[in-house]
Amino acid sequence: MKRRKFIKNATLSGVGLSLTSTIAACNSSESQKEKATTTVLDNTETSLPLVIATWNVPNATAKAYEILTNGGSVLDALEQGCMVEEADVKNQSVGKGGLPDREGQVTLDACIMDKYGNCGSVVYLQNITHAISVARKVMEDTPHVMLAGKGAEEFAITIGLKRENLLTEASKKNWEEWKVESEYKPIINIENHDTIGMLAIDKNGDISGACTTSGLAYKMNGRVGDSPIIGSGLFVDNEIGAAVATGMGEEVVKTVGSFLVVELMRQGKTPQEACEEAILRIVNKPNSNYKNFQVGYIAVNKAGETGSYSIHQWFSMTKYQDNKNSNIQSDFYNKA
Repeated sequence: MKRRKFIKNATLSGVGLSLTSTIAACNSSESQKEKATTTVLDNTETSLPLVIATWNVPNATAKAYEILTNGGSVLDALEQGCMVEEADVKNQSVGKGGLPDREGQVTLDACIMDKYGNCGSVVYLQNITHAISVARKVMEDTPHVMLAGKGAEEFAITIGLKRENLLTEASKKNWEEWKVESEYKPIINIENHDTIGMLAIDKNGDISGACTTSGLAYKMNGRVGDSPIIGSGLFVDNEIGAAVATGMGEEVVKTVGSFLVVELMRQGKTPQEACEEAILRIVNKPNSNYKNFQVGYIAVNKAGETGSYSIHQWFSMTKYQDNKNSNIQSDFYNKA
């Protein structure tokens, strides 16, 4: 996945949900693997497991789905799915190869949240490729939710991860070219950042989520966006559903976006309706300059229904279900 063509070639002009579900085991004659189905309002059945992610990340969702269908845990699936993108040096927005801050430092943010509401997060992590793995260990092995900077890096070493230089030659070259003008202005669909956020439901109907990013390219030293902030970049409520955000993190934080999406689903909105309402909360703010930045949400509810929505065109969601990996273009607000 290249640094997001979130907007490349795009111009800026250019019901009630049942909160109960039934889970039944069945045998697939095609795959001979156990699957589950959950009944939604219209009496159709949604096949489980299910994985969705922000952007076009088929390798990541394929890895997560493989783990789930082979009996692995949903946390293993999310972690290893995100690790695919963190290790891909061609993806300049996540992990190794991420574009640096103004000082030339690659700093990573990540978080993870399980079906019980437990969560772990790292912010401003340097020299460690797999920020998502550190976030998971913060959740599982410490009494804390969030570790930052050198403390997060030192903790990563204690759990067996290795320090390495995250600034690749390609990203270093991009940074040196940027320094000529040093223009700090997000460009829609070349947003300089595109988090991978991933949500998954296992065959038992339990939901968890994860999020990892290198953040806004050429940001001020020390900047942290929404991605590692529980409730902003990611939120999971196993009784209701889950949501994850991507795009201009400052705007997501201001509306506590992912928590908002889940709460709207709690009130009876579908995932699609909830994502749309959360975007409206951003664009309808007084003096909103939404035409100059991008935000996108994806969501899933307990029934396995999904939704995605963004401010501008070209945001997409990858969905792996029923042994099919597909990329779905999101509907969007600014059609003028």
